[in-house]
Amino acid sequence: MAERARPISFPLGAGILFGLGLGGFFDGIVLHQVLQWHHMLSSWYPADSIDNIRLNTLWDGLFHSGTYVFVVLGLFLFWGAARRPHVTWSTSRFVGAVLTGWGGFNLVEGLVDHQILGVHHVNELAPREHWFIWDLGFLGWGLAMIAAGAWLIVRPGRPASGR
Repeated sequence: MAERARPISFPLGAGILFGLGLGGFFDGIVLHQVLQWHHMLSSWYPADSIDNIRLNTLWDGLFHSGTYVFVVLGLFLFWGAARRPHVTWSTSRFVGAVLTGWGGFNLVEGLVDHQILGVHHVNELAPREHWFIWDLGFLGWGLAMIAAGAWLIVRPGRPASGR
């Protein structure tokens, strides 16, 4: 009698890496480029000269390169999982993992870059006295995504490996 293969759990690490990358892309594309609220080093080197803009653009590009690596690593892990039989795929766990990764990006980036290093703040076009409020909102958004993601991963009433 053939032994039944045990299901392999959903590749959460891959979804978290996708979320880290997507969070970084959102930050870089929307906040750095579209809204131009800040750049990677804009608190240290304000975008008030060609040299500073060039320096910030370089560091924005390095930042995007790092987020790209997260997405490639996530894709690599997903590809590896997809090639194995009996992987339990789950939309809610995928969305939960992406939200957890994105929220983790916001939390780490917000704490390290905004609070500890002070290399930039979320909305440097706002009056300086409001920067901290924008930074706290960014951290809160990250915590909310982590909470929502964790809930989707281990939703009550559903098995951890199910849909």
